[in-house]
Amino acid sequence: MSEALARLRLIRTPSIGPVTYRQLIARFGTAAAAIDALPDLARRGGGRAPVVPPVALAERESALLARIGARHLFLGDADYPRLLAESDNPPAVLTARGDLSLAARLPVAIVGARNASAAACRFARQIAHALSARGATIVSGLARGIDTAAHEGALPATIGVIAGGIDVVYPPENAAVQERIAQEGLLLAEMPPGTEPRARHFPHRNRIIAGLSLGTLVVEAAPRSGSLITARLAGEAGREVMAVPGHPLDPRAHGCNALIRDGATLIQTADDVLEQIRPIDARAAVHAPAAPWLPPPPEDASDADRRRVEGLLAPVAVGVDEIVRQSGLSPAIVQMVLLELELAGRLERHAGGRVSLC
Repeated sequence: MSEALARLRLIRTPSIGPVTYRQLIARFGTAAAAIDALPDLARRGGGRAPVVPPVALAERESALLARIGARHLFLGDADYPRLLAESDNPPAVLTARGDLSLAARLPVAIVGARNASAAACRFARQIAHALSARGATIVSGLARGIDTAAHEGALPATIGVIAGGIDVVYPPENAAVQERIAQEGLLLAEMPPGTEPRARHFPHRNRIIAGLSLGTLVVEAAPRSGSLITARLAGEAGREVMAVPGHPLDPRAHGCNALIRDGATLIQTADDVLEQIRPIDARAAVHAPAAPWLPPPPEDASDADRRRVEGLLAPVAVGVDEIVRQSGLSPAIVQMVLLELELAGRLERHAGGRVSLC
């Protein structure tokens, strides 16, 4: 069995997410060795190991992708997008169709309202076209409204990140646009093929959009929208957050105006965007090979260590750094205990590096 199939089986295992996957690879070196170790780790955590999908299932997924002209892209591969690999929580595996080199060409995310105004859609289309003509790649989520306008304006220099499987079209009216992006640009998905998009998938998609990009431009957004989630994730990752101002009487402009009030850069032209994402002096740009961050190998924990960490956990989510501080144990030992509990089905991970007992 190839290591690629073993990695695919590991990441497709229930209860193993990107964080757990990275810790297992760091601890055991290969996915095959990590799979062999799952029963013992889960036993230490007080439960039964999750069921790893059979080899035949992984082979079937790989064959399906090959038939539609797609492929798997694993964290650590040479052509895995560098900016995404440097983000806090990069996907362990992506499915990709198209030109992977687009991810390295000044990627800029353009996101906004699904029910956008005609003027906002026109602006998104025009600024995406202007940026792509100046060497940028436009990243968006293939949603209705602003996303679709940005993709259309930038083709072929655009990356579409979808919430479902790479072979699933959503929304249905974007079938032609999605296929054009796959043929001429780059289409990416984190979910397995055949996955219908659900509400819980969209925040995961948003983190990929923010992670792929040097900066995120919000064209039009209501105060509580997914576009603002993408902007927040970009800011937390140290990327540029930009917004287009709107009329104060238009509810769809309130989110952008709030971003500007809170420090986002006001954008009116493509030059404004390029000024934010390009280095002041090109000689200052560092071109180093991508090196995905991996945590230090976890240390083996004693029974006393496990009792101490479990005693600090509750159904209410708490930050891992707080557990390290209160337990007095090394971060590696705390992470090892949390890994065992998660594999045993007793721990749940939350956004912001927080965990809780199930």
